[in-house]
Amino acid sequence: MGFKDLAMKKTQKTDSQHIPLAERMRPQSFDRFYGQEHLLGAGKILTELIESGHLVSIIFWGPPGSGKTTLGMMLAKHFDLPYVFFSAVLSSIKEIKEVMAQTEQQKKLYGKPLVVFIDEIHRFNKAQQAAFLPYVERGDVILFGSTTENPSFEVIAPLLSRTKVLVLKPLDEVALKKIIYDALTDEVNGLGQLHLTISDEALKLLLDQSNGDARRVLNALEIAASLTRGKEITVKEVEEALQKRILLYDKSGEEHFNLISALHKSLRNSDVDASLYWLARMLYSGEDPLYIARRLVRFASEDIGLADPQALVIALQAKEAYDFLGSPEGELALAEAVVYLASAPKSNRIYVAFGRAMKDVEGSPYEPVPLHIRNPVTPLMKELGYGQDYQYAHDHPLSTTDMETFPEKLRGRKYYQPGNLGFEKEIKKRIEWWEALKEKIRREKFGADSSDKKD
Repeated sequence: MGFKDLAMKKTQKTDSQHIPLAERMRPQSFDRFYGQEHLLGAGKILTELIESGHLVSIIFWGPPGSGKTTLGMMLAKHFDLPYVFFSAVLSSIKEIKEVMAQTEQQKKLYGKPLVVFIDEIHRFNKAQQAAFLPYVERGDVILFGSTTENPSFEVIAPLLSRTKVLVLKPLDEVALKKIIYDALTDEVNGLGQLHLTISDEALKLLLDQSNGDARRVLNALEIAASLTRGKEITVKEVEEALQKRILLYDKSGEEHFNLISALHKSLRNSDVDASLYWLARMLYSGEDPLYIARRLVRFASEDIGLADPQALVIALQAKEAYDFLGSPEGELALAEAVVYLASAPKSNRIYVAFGRAMKDVEGSPYEPVPLHIRNPVTPLMKELGYGQDYQYAHDHPLSTTDMETFPEKLRGRKYYQPGNLGFEKEIKKRIEWWEALKEKIRREKFGADSSDKKD
């Protein structure tokens, strides 16, 4: 089968009643493609690409229903190029390679490269993606790939360097309204023969629940139309059609990291209400509540620390409460912890101090433990000086001594510098009190010039 035949096969008309409305209403020309003006407006990248007459390999990155596949098909049609469409979920790399192996000969025959569209290209592993490289490099194939995941993470660098990444945005209400109106009035491919209207309330609900996804809107509209007994689609039919909104979320994908980042940064910025929103968003999307609980525990240590030591206790108790109650009751404990953490005084001084200590350890990991603070667990160790001159703090009136506990090369290091918020003010006073007390002990032991003798 030649590529022209393949292209024709893709566009042959079948009984429209078996084709979903979203597929029937897929735009066939750029003037019916709504949204993505940042790509298709005057002087924008796709417009310039079309006007130049030179098509390149493209990765279309955007959320579901934003027009990735449609744009690829329209570009191939505009440039009058044969194309084949594969889904990385349903198609094996073997069958794709079998088609691509014929491309060099077919290009000589037709004088045109083949457009190979790979839907969900991120589903292919690195070795599978690398199989496309030689065909793209020779110009036998123009590769179109669509993905909902960040190509920086999911597409191999050699392939990225040979393609142009176009970022599609969720469709706005203006674009979605045009799509709905077209579907209601189109008598050939849409619902025009039913002569239906949609109430303002139903339209608002449909747009609010769309998540910027044209496919979701059209699927819901088609179901709502089938449920309508009169000539107007109402809120009741739209609610029934939508059932429960499914948010854009993939626990292993970019949105997972976007949402936990939003929660963490809202907590850090002491934005209580925004923090509650991102918590609700993650839970509603299906995130594991115990994963959220673990992140709250981390936040308590990293961003609050000793400014409010109770924060770590609250976070751990929330985790225990959820573990005990499960969903949905246990989720309230997470909400309680989020409010407490967001409203607590913030300090990253523990995080910074531990980082400084770790840097010293990494730079000189084998600094010997001073003999006097080693534990002489055998007679030989005691003979070698382990524990010699050790000063037991509780034997002294104020439970401290002037004994050095750092390795020799690190004496005098200061890692932790308390802040001035919350309980850290008290910690700062305590540290300063202990340091002053140790200095007093040194002075009493060695006289006024203790700085030269204490080492």
